[in-house]
Amino acid sequence: MRKPLIAGNWKMHGSTASAIELADTLGSCRHLFEGADMVVFPPAVYIQHVAEQLVKNNIAVGGQTVSEHAKGAYTGEISAGMLKDLGCSYVLVGHSERRALYVETSQSVAEKFKAAQENKLTPILCVGESLLERQQDKTFAVINSQIAAVIDLVGLEAVCNGVVAYEPVWAIGTGQVASPEQAQEVHATIRKQLGEGGSTTRLLYGGSVKSSNAAALFSQPDIDGGLVGGASLEAEEFLKIAQLTL
Repeated sequence: MRKPLIAGNWKMHGSTASAIELADTLGSCRHLFEGADMVVFPPAVYIQHVAEQLVKNNIAVGGQTVSEHAKGAYTGEISAGMLKDLGCSYVLVGHSERRALYVETSQSVAEKFKAAQENKLTPILCVGESLLERQQDKTFAVINSQIAAVIDLVGLEAVCNGVVAYEPVWAIGTGQVASPEQAQEVHATIRKQLGEGGSTTRLLYGGSVKSSNAAALFSQPDIDGGLVGGASLEAEEFLKIAQLTL
């Protein structure tokens, strides 16, 4: 039985005060979703504040990205070891915004995945297709390729020990959302690619997840929770979504 996982990506939002306030609210309501795991991804400068606030509430904290390098002259980068030192237990790798805005390739994403696991962080591998790729019926080929790049570097077992989040690029921040049937079809294909070991791998859906659509998405057999963007910045809304994973 795969335990549901709800993840909140705060992206580049907030202040020290608002981050602590949001963390405090989530922590005080932890009893409402004890049957699910929760992880939040604050901006890097707030990770330590949030981790200190949540450690007592069994809510995990993660980094929004990570360098593939362990150390060196990489100005502005954050290593997996540094994230671990701040109290992180998860990290996002390959988020569509990182792939698009910062030209992260499937190969560099694979290297980040490897660096995360070498430092005992659980990577959440983000995969997904653009609107044009879906219109051209390339969805499954694109996602297969993104996952295969990681498998080629670290092996199938290592990928199965992580988390995979399907986030159709056309649904992120647009208000559009894949139908439950569309999302399930992709998740089932991902689980098939992961083979027998993938039966225990948690697969998340991301892309304009809200409390109004979460129940239908999370009811699908291969969807184990969500990677939530904007809605994770509103404590009441995020908590509603978390409860819908149960």
